[in-house]
Amino acid sequence: MPATESKCPKCNGDMQQGFVMDNSYRSHLVSHWAAGEPHKSFWTGTKTPGEGLIPIGTFRCRACGFLESYALPGYEAK
Repeated sequence: MPATESKCPKCNGDMQQGFVMDNSYRSHLVSHWAAGEPHKSFWTGTKTPGEGLIPIGTFRCRACGFLESYALPGYEAK
């Protein structure tokens, strides 16, 4: 897993760990990566696989705002 504090590959500024929120009806979730192409669903907007979803951690440069994301099991909500 990447370090919680690192340097920006664009400007060498300080990177800060965070996450992209997935806003849902009455809930705020950590976004997840899913293999394959997205397919439409009449009920939910996008069909999602029942397994194989990996939480996404995102790092943001404090100087230039560059975002760098990683899909790793360690980024689930704790």
